[in-house]
Amino acid sequence: MKIQRFLAAAAAVLPTLLLASPRETLDLAYATQQFNDVALAPDGRHIAWAEARPNADRTPTANASIYLCDEHGISWSPDGSQLAFLSDRQLKQRLQLYVAPAAGGTPRMLTSLSGYLEQPRWSPDGRTVALLNIAETQAAAGAVEPAAHETGEVAEHVAEARLVLVDAATGAARAVSPPGSYVYEYDWSPASRQIAFISAPGSGDSNWWIARLRAVDTATGAVRELYRPQAQIAVPRWSPDGRQIAFIQGLMSDAGSTGGDIWLVPAAGGPARNLTPGRASSPAWLHWQPGPGRLLFSEFANGGCAAGELDAASGRTTTLWRGDERIDTGRDGEDLSLSVAADGTTTAVVRRSYGQPPEVYLGPIGRWKPLTGANRNLKPLWGRAESVQWTSDGFHVQGWLIYPRDFDPRRRYPLVVHVHGGPAAQATPGWGGMASSLSAEGYFAFEPNPRGSYGQGEAFTTANVRDLGYGDLRDILSGLDHVLRTAPVDARQLGVCGWSYGGYMTMWVLTQTGRFRAAMAGAGISNWQSYYGENLIDQWMIPYFGASVYDDPSVYARSSPINFISALHAHPDHRG
Repeated sequence: MKIQRFLAAAAAVLPTLLLASPRETLDLAYATQQFNDVALAPDGRHIAWAEARPNADRTPTANASIYLCDEHGISWSPDGSQLAFLSDRQLKQRLQLYVAPAAGGTPRMLTSLSGYLEQPRWSPDGRTVALLNIAETQAAAGAVEPAAHETGEVAEHVAEARLVLVDAATGAARAVSPPGSYVYEYDWSPASRQIAFISAPGSGDSNWWIARLRAVDTATGAVRELYRPQAQIAVPRWSPDGRQIAFIQGLMSDAGSTGGDIWLVPAAGGPARNLTPGRASSPAWLHWQPGPGRLLFSEFANGGCAAGELDAASGRTTTLWRGDERIDTGRDGEDLSLSVAADGTTTAVVRRSYGQPPEVYLGPIGRWKPLTGANRNLKPLWGRAESVQWTSDGFHVQGWLIYPRDFDPRRRYPLVVHVHGGPAAQATPGWGGMASSLSAEGYFAFEPNPRGSYGQGEAFTTANVRDLGYGDLRDILSGLDHVLRTAPVDARQLGVCGWSYGGYMTMWVLTQTGRFRAAMAGAGISNWQSYYGENLIDQWMIPYFGASVYDDPSVYARSSPINFISALHAHPDHRG
């Protein structure tokens, strides 16, 4: 059988690909200091963050009195005198809201709520801290989170994330979002009287893809619907004058992995307006600047990241910085975020790249200076990386090629294609990861950003709709051909791997071409038809396939690797 011949051919290569990284690579990963929830005080002179190391897990220790806390969600009060954050320091494995004096002192546990808490944010008037509370569970909902085991009547009750307001003086808490609705993100109005939020009824796992923008009056609980999206929406931001709400809208495959165009809707209601139509990049994060109508934004741009300003009236944009690296604050669900002081100029950010481990930087955008040096002595164990550009079916496509460690130009090397998940995401320079580990083991690693990815604009991101596996595979293979023409790669020693959507593409590749000698698919999908009915997140599939599997089964069938299993290709050197 062809399957048996392929597996036999791969067997000689897989042990090399799947060997654990050498001890020094693991040591480097565990030695790297991570910075999360970087938050700059309004005055721009003080900064807070949470530190973590990969090896600092929460397993029991020999000393039962030692407990490694989960602490995150840092938020400065508007006057900079207090810090709010989430911690389980007193109620182990049960987060609560704490407030601590910024000048130092003992933190005060402000709440004693049941369930899971996330996203604490001070009101502009400094009297209230808002947060999201899932009372029925100790874990957040999400497409990649484990689902609760159903017992009794299926879906008898749905865990809901309620928007809760906590009095900063007394700790009194009250829910203001309607029951039966799951809130994903929110933002305060400048007068502290309303909150804009993104929500959907029912399951938090699946229904993010159909969530709408709403506003609630914090005194009365009255809710207004502001916008019914054309695609997915994220990052709502209320303007300083209270008249408009900005957000990002686009085709997104995962909550928290944001990309699209910047839109604006009147806070009083009315038509929404796209401020960045046709933009050849993917905005991911927003912040209103002081003064009239200026938005600071960051974006995925041709494999790297960029930051710029946008005039809301004219739609004119100015690029402030661009780099082949990744920037963020380490805040959950906020890709490419910055922390901005009240002056709109001073910013804090964590920067990392293939050659630079994570550190906190401070200053005006593009003129940041390092604030920390925790990882200054760490050196990459992988080879140099270069951005690769090519054309496929008229699209401009980009990817990253990481050279083998200790590269010798007189040799020819094996290569592994690493396909990112999503598909709405971007392979962006970072510190460590699968591709870097492959390079450290002596391979070329190729990370393409085919159609469906961020970084080239919304038309590029949506170009794989109803075409999963076809156009994106042509982009990957044409990129591979480009690499084979320009780098000393042994075309007889090619591998492919990926996780999630990358796992699906790995399975798909094997039924479409015999160019690869080995493959590793993690959490991939072999049958879109059965996957639709067996998962709890089927809403994400409808934007990509254009209909449910019951209304158009053929579009799911044509992209399912299982339906092409008889065409599974073994490498030509091993055909029987």
